[in-house]
Amino acid sequence: MNPLKHVAIIMDGNGRWGLKYKNSRNAGHKAGLKTVEKIIKESIKQKIKYLTLYAFSTENWNRPKKEINFLFNLLENFLKDRIIDLHNKDIKLKIIGVKNFSTKLNKLLSSSEKKTSKNKKLHINLALNYGSKSELINAFKNLHKSKKKINEKNLSMYLQTNNIPDPDILIRTGNTKRLSNFLLWQIAYSEIFFEKKLWPEFNENDYLNIIKKFKQIKRNFGKI
Repeated sequence: MNPLKHVAIIMDGNGRWGLKYKNSRNAGHKAGLKTVEKIIKESIKQKIKYLTLYAFSTENWNRPKKEINFLFNLLENFLKDRIIDLHNKDIKLKIIGVKNFSTKLNKLLSSSEKKTSKNKKLHINLALNYGSKSELINAFKNLHKSKKKINEKNLSMYLQTNNIPDPDILIRTGNTKRLSNFLLWQIAYSEIFFEKKLWPEFNENDYLNIIKKFKQIKRNFGKI
């Protein structure tokens, strides 16, 4: 059975679910947050050490301003209400992406990271204003400045996931089969699972079924 350390998820389908069932994209984002909590809880139960969640991409700035504001207010309220609970559960929160949000949100994100920085049970990477192409360009620039030899190991040191194992699994919900500029370097050998369900419909059993399938896969990494 394959060891499982790191799961990455593209949480797609919130807006479509909201329009379908509540006539509101924002209602879908709110419902999606409940799924996040379920998956965090199940990840701890399965002793998964790293969970990376794609929450807001660099391309998502093209969405309507009202929806963007709702998303960030939802995030603010979640952190205010739940960061102590996450901390008490020994969960570490790290933001990957560029923190150029409001002063208030930037402070809240930084304080949440600081508060949970020494926690060990589960490490959550929250990808906010994240784009893998930008991450790679910045990594190459910093590697060049360092005068170190250009190779995989040295480049990985300048990625935002430095010291974190690459994802074993990438899950994308929402019945869409693309990577959307997410962890393009890190998922080179990840097992990819495209899930038809929209993110608010995704549940613990769906998650466990994917984990079960992953553990049965013969992973060759280029070998026979």
